Amino acid sequence: MYPMVKPALRRGWRDRQTVQFGVTPAHAVVLGPVDTATGSFLGLLDGTRGMALLREEGRAMGLPDGHVDALVRRLAAAGLIDDATAGGPGAEAIRKRTAALDRLRPDLASLSLVHPEPGGGIRRLASRRALRVQVRGAGRVGAAIAALLSGSGVGRVDVMDGGCADAGDVSPGGLPLESVGDRRDAAARRTVRRAAPDRAPRASEVSESTPGAEPGLSLVVVAPRDGLAAYAPDPAATETWIASGTPHLYAGVIEGTGLVGPLVLPGGTACAGCLALERADRDPAWPRMLAQWRSGRGCVPACDLALASAVAGLAAAHALAFLDGELPASTGARWEAALPLLEWQSTRITPQRDCTCGAIGNTEGEHSSGTREPQDTMAG
Repeated sequence: MYPMVKPALRRGWRDRQTVQFGVTPAHAVVLGPVDTATGSFLGLLDGTRGMALLREEGRAMGLPDGHVDALVRRLAAAGLIDDATAGGPGAEAIRKRTAALDRLRPDLASLSLVHPEPGGGIRRLASRRALRVQVRGAGRVGAAIAALLSGSGVGRVDVMDGGCADAGDVSPGGLPLESVGDRRDAAARRTVRRAAPDRAPRASEVSESTPGAEPGLSLVVVAPRDGLAAYAPDPAATETWIASGTPHLYAGVIEGTGLVGPLVLPGGTACAGCLALERADRDPAWPRMLAQWRSGRGCVPACDLALASAVAGLAAAHALAFLDGELPASTGARWEAALPLLEWQSTRITPQRDCTCGAIGNTEGEHSSGTREPQDTMAG
């Protein structure tokens, strides 16, 4: 083990014997009492020394035998220690790709806080490279989501859409101006490649059990240019995903309202069919109105660029949290914000008995909320 205090956490002394790692309550840890020699020793935990050398350095600084090991254990238990050599073969492969790792260092620093065990951050980063995500839609929202996922280290990001890009599809985080007139899917693929910190992995690198096989979809992000298709998704379009157990997340903008969610875990959380049934139960006229909106004359999309970018960022963050093994707040719920106030509000989507998705009675994805004060830990 080559321990290092997580570089993402700022350090400050609360008094002469108490040091705080981190600023925000979500990750701040208070350590004390800390004597002068131990405080100086903390600077040696930078990932360049193994435990044997650290013990020697500790003895040279007057620390008693066993103190270094006890300190590292307590710091690790508090989520403050990373390991510069941990993570397995996938992590080691990333470390060897120095240019890609330099691009991803801020992501790695963030992951090391969310996953506090030593090596947890780079292990998730290595896992992302083996994943395949499909984004349905290459407009202002979809293309930006695809670029964000690719830039965050997801190895394969496929984008599906039809037609040719027009001027209204262009956005700073998505399709560039020179893509106007090109096929949307081809333009989006170029955007994804430009955003990627590294080349896409070969099939042989991500499928050890079946060399050469195409990796399965880890997630589908439904971000259609027509915001109505995200706000009121067609249950028939999701039948294949429900049957195959493919998780899918909705995102879009319609009439100045941005939405992220629900993230659907087939058989575990409410799906598009549940959403349709729930709305029809609340408003008997909903199916009739929806049929008219879907078949009627199109309108100019009210897709504010800043709102579209905010939706893309939030959707990508929720997608990454799920891909990293968490259940984000959009699991079985929808987040919405409307211009001009942009106050995000969440609505839980309830599984319906008459829906065939099988999610009724399942509590997967339910969340509790609360605040957190800085953690206290003693390392005498």
